[in-house]
Amino acid sequence: MELDDVADELYGLRPQEFTAARDDRARRARAGGQRELAASIRALHRPTLAAWASNLLVREQGQQVAPLLRLGEELRGAHRNLDGAQLRTLSHQQHQLVNALTEQAGRLAADAGQPLSPQARHEVAQTLHAVLADPDAAQEWAAGRLAKPLTATPGFEAAAREAAATPTARRETKAAAGTRPGTARKGTDARPRKQTEKAGKGQRTRRDQKADKAAKAKQAEDARKAARAAREAADQARRRRREADQASKEKAAARAAREEAEERLGRLRAEVREAEEARKHSRSREKEAERSEREARRRAEDAEAAEERARRRADAPATRR
Repeated sequence: MELDDVADELYGLRPQEFTAARDDRARRARAGGQRELAASIRALHRPTLAAWASNLLVREQGQQVAPLLRLGEELRGAHRNLDGAQLRTLSHQQHQLVNALTEQAGRLAADAGQPLSPQARHEVAQTLHAVLADPDAAQEWAAGRLAKPLTATPGFEAAAREAAATPTARRETKAAAGTRPGTARKGTDARPRKQTEKAGKGQRTRRDQKADKAAKAKQAEDARKAARAAREAADQARRRRREADQASKEKAAARAAREEAEERLGRLRAEVREAEEARKHSRSREKEAERSEREARRRAEDAEAAEERARRRADAPATRR
């Protein structure tokens, strides 16, 4: 019996079937002398409804795994490179694919006799967004053994939106400038007015360019900050997951040790009860033997006394002669 085989089997079951099957496999492993394996099996957690539906999607629609993983790699690359045009294209694909896969997971769950609630559907979608944002989450999802839904990396989508946004400072600046004069007044001031308007347009263009440049610089800086925050949050989430996994293993080991101690205690108690019964039986036999001994000695003494009397009677006539 191998842990991977057991985990694949268990996480293919519906949530309500999981616990009984897990405990049965752990008992079998322990009975076969595989105590560490039994502890590892005990550490497997029952999946939530959303996690089970996500696993079902991987198992039943395996051809959809690779496209989603590729899209995640492309999104993360565009995010790192602050490629706004690519991010806009990929973000559109992301929403389409996530929505389609969430609907597919809902249909598979319903066909398996376990319809998804709106909350469970939302958690499935969040899991798929996390797969796109975090390569570790993608690997975990692709294994088909989720026990709980995944959470998207904080700030990833916000940073993507910032990087993908189209600069609007130029349009806003032009809108704020208002309506420019359309014609010059006839007369001696027509040429100076045109020259003045041309100079004003040049100044506004330079101001627009500066505003655009400043807006782009701020946008890039905001995106970098968001990306840095997203990476830090992802690192923190991975550390917390590792700590939780280690705690689960320690809990499983402690549980296995407790169960082993309880089994040993049960055996010792049974032996003590058997010893108590044996002692009581031996004591009864001892008392019976003591009574038999006293009775035998009394009969022996009576026999000896009778022998003595008989000898005396036999000796009496000879003495009289």
